[in-house]
Amino acid sequence: MNELLSEEGNEFFTFYEESFESFDKMGLQENLLRGIYAYGFERPSAIQQRGIVPFCKGLDVIQQAQSGTGKTPTFCSGILQQLSYELVQCQALVLAPTRELAQQIEKVMRALGDYLGVRVHACVGGTSVREDQRILSAGVHSLRSDNIKMFVLDEADEMLSRGFKDQIYDIFQHLPPKIQVGVFSATMPPEALEITRKFMSKPVRILVKPDELTLEGIKQFYVNVGKEDYKLDTLCDLYETLAITQSVIFVNTRSKVDWLIDQMRSRDHTVSATHGDMEQNARDIIMRDFRSESSHVLITTDLLARGSDVQQVSLVINYDLPTQPENYLHRIGRGGRFGRKGVAINFTTHEDDKMLGAIQRFYNVVIEELPASVGDLI
Repeated sequence: MNELLSEEGNEFFTFYEESFESFDKMGLQENLLRGIYAYGFERPSAIQQRGIVPFCKGLDVIQQAQSGTGKTPTFCSGILQQLSYELVQCQALVLAPTRELAQQIEKVMRALGDYLGVRVHACVGGTSVREDQRILSAGVHSLRSDNIKMFVLDEADEMLSRGFKDQIYDIFQHLPPKIQVGVFSATMPPEALEITRKFMSKPVRILVKPDELTLEGIKQFYVNVGKEDYKLDTLCDLYETLAITQSVIFVNTRSKVDWLIDQMRSRDHTVSATHGDMEQNARDIIMRDFRSESSHVLITTDLLARGSDVQQVSLVINYDLPTQPENYLHRIGRGGRFGRKGVAINFTTHEDDKMLGAIQRFYNVVIEELPASVGDLI
């Protein structure tokens, strides 16, 4: 491990370089290994090879990897390895920026801990607070209490940079002083790294620099539609291609989701949609239908870009380019998850040339013009 002095000169991060090419070599307890293999993992992804063991050792960690590379199972494994199962007390708290991601983490934690008897609960908005209180009073192994020894921020850049900073600080004030902290995200801009120094103790860093972020396995294209008004016709022209696979269409605002779904349905195209203004039960039903492939085309905002685990997605369309290059990774990471092939198509106007160029520079990629034979790409 190598040490790197911070700008202040009195703190340091440690780069953790040890890697394990199989789960069997990580020193994990047998029943956790059973859960990992039962979940369908055969060998660890790159972030899992480097990230599980330092978390299991109780180190504070900052881990960055592309969407879909297995960050959630990484910290779930680290938590499950360290729990004291004879204690019916809450020992780990995981914070996530969206309801869908919190529910996905709960699902993964339960699955990996299936042979350990772990007790997990997700507290999310739009559900019964009274039921949450009842479950928490009975004790769970992975949620919220005054005796927590592990604290994880998932999608930390989102949590820290979009208004959750004060809430995180408030929560941290009520946690034990020697708590282990894990920060996990696909991107880690400098302002997020700066904030982590305030509540992490000499963390180890497993980081990917922006120019090293890979979008391997995802073919990326753009269509210059000229004017905003022409995007809808272009999307309708692509509909037959969209409908033969699981496709996600990203727009930048909730109102545009509503507008676009009305426009598509008025042209007799079958689509579904989800965004943050919808009731939680409605969002759950829509996502369940999409995961089960009862519906094939989903229109959404960046709500879905982070963490929602839809393994079957093979085509992502950016109807609107993201407003920040970092979010491009989150969006198109929905396609080609865990090494599968995927396609991303970006609709652009003349006003988007600057952002398209910024995205290509940020990820060191070349986004080519969409060929006429788009159906052959899927």
